[in-house]
Amino acid sequence: MPFALHLPPDLADAVNREVLGEHAGIRQRLAANLRRLRNEKGWSQEDYADRAGIHRTYVSDIERGARNPTITVVEKLAKPFAITAGSLLD
Repeated sequence: MPFALHLPPDLADAVNREVLGEHAGIRQRLAANLRRLRNEKGWSQEDYADRAGIHRTYVSDIERGARNPTITVVEKLAKPFAITAGSLLD
């Protein structure tokens, strides 16, 4: 039976980097691109989450690199910026 382990955000980030290794790099690129584009638009995380159809806390987690979103979610994240999902990962 799966279980959830709740860790403080800084510890969760460290664990994710250690466990995921190379895969953490793409999450960090996504996080940085998302934060940069959102800030360029002047949108709060809540404003952006509403536009993307995603919960605000999920956006926060993605921007911290604490979530590993599916490609479907990445596509939703790209839509408010009128860009491709792939460009969020570059």
